[in-house]
Amino acid sequence: MPASSRGGPRKNSKRPSWRSGGQGSQRRRYCYFCKEKIDQIDYKNYNQLKRFVSDRGKIRARRVTGTCRRHQRQLAIAIKRAREMALLPYVAR
Repeated sequence: MPASSRGGPRKNSKRPSWRSGGQGSQRRRYCYFCKEKIDQIDYKNYNQLKRFVSDRGKIRARRVTGTCRRHQRQLAIAIKRAREMALLPYVAR
């Protein structure tokens, strides 16, 4: 019985591993708010918040935007407040 059918590790597999990076080294994304030394995110600055919302109206993920954990939480709250005040749309038209 081959090793792969027993559930053991595959050796000489032709598929690349998902851990191997794939497309080479990618550029590290840094938090926009940390770089600009913005301590609190203001919901009234909707032009800045638009950058972190997709064209469908969804809040973009940290891995997409590169924001740090602290600022991503503040960003989500600010976007939700801006939507409540009708500064940003909930969904695209």
